[in-house]
Amino acid sequence: MSTGNGANLNGFVPFPSTDAWNTNIASAPVDPNSATIISGLSGSNLHPDFGTLIDGYGIPYNVVDSSATPGVGITMTTYQSESDITPYPIPITAPIEGFPADCTNNGDNHLLVLDKSKCWLYETWQTQRCNGVWTAANGAIWDLAKSERRPFGWTSADAAGLPIFPGLVRYDEVAAGAINHAIRMTVAHTRSDANGGYFVAPATHAAGNNSSTENVMGMRLRLKASFDISGFSTNNQVILKAMQQYGLIVADHGSNMYFQGATGARWDDNDLDALKTVNGSRFDVVQMGTESDDATAPTGAAPTISSFSASQSNVTVGTAVTLNWTVTGDSYGFIDVVGPVRGGSQMVAPTVTTTYTLNSTNQFGRSTQQVTVTVH
Repeated sequence: MSTGNGANLNGFVPFPSTDAWNTNIASAPVDPNSATIISGLSGSNLHPDFGTLIDGYGIPYNVVDSSATPGVGITMTTYQSESDITPYPIPITAPIEGFPADCTNNGDNHLLVLDKSKCWLYETWQTQRCNGVWTAANGAIWDLAKSERRPFGWTSADAAGLPIFPGLVRYDEVAAGAINHAIRMTVAHTRSDANGGYFVAPATHAAGNNSSTENVMGMRLRLKASFDISGFSTNNQVILKAMQQYGLIVADHGSNMYFQGATGARWDDNDLDALKTVNGSRFDVVQMGTESDDATAPTGAAPTISSFSASQSNVTVGTAVTLNWTVTGDSYGFIDVVGPVRGGSQMVAPTVTTTYTLNSTNQFGRSTQQVTVTVH
């Protein structure tokens, strides 16, 4: 990946080819309830919810090299217990969705940062930069090298508990001639109940707001193969072909049939407007798995941390210390004052007495363990 705001990924595809975002569903069966669901969306047309920097909409992102961009603290203000609280490598100039003035909010205000050095994705919601200090309602980190799952019932920076970045339409991939992943979309309503509403895989979280709708978080729409895309521009054909092969995944509430992309100066807004002629009736709903809410979601064991120790527990300032751990059943992990980690060891060099907390997470929950290194 290149670095910078809206940087070119140069063919890199987040997550493995087997990940839900990257799975070709062109031949997947249609859901038995598709006609009913689509009837509720047929009054809406596709709407590209992104465009040029001048227009100031879409979801921007930033690619950094963490060896040159150190992690900084970010305070989670609302969903602390469901957030990954650790240093995030955020450049002070990183763009926020909606481009709010400092110390203000004007919407979802998502912040997306990819670390090309260690292959992690950092995402926050309702992000604010104020006097050089970062806050957000919540935050999630994602291992771009594996299909990570957050705990069932936990939100992420998106209502469906999913990562945002892999579902964005980006100019670099359109220019290269293919989008090989599903696209993030919104609907106005998803089904609610007394337990927070319903979701289907790959979603892990619901935000139901209407008891009578058939929409659920995580459902995937697919543009009908019979829909003729030949009359559209080359760029728009790339987008529409992706909708036929990979579909769109409902990830948040918003306007019906809005789909998201990365903000960029190279987009042709007038050309993108041509996509607004495609009606919701041109889509099918791909067969969904079991619908769950917080009460019926699968349950299981959180990761087991068998050990977490330091090679030395009493050191002088700046002495190199190796943290070692043994964990089973985890999907991803991070150390609160260090950042996300892989494997079973991490080198640190504390300058003050520090307690390190290992957080190991899978789809059923989170386990933690601490070790303290005393600095003399």
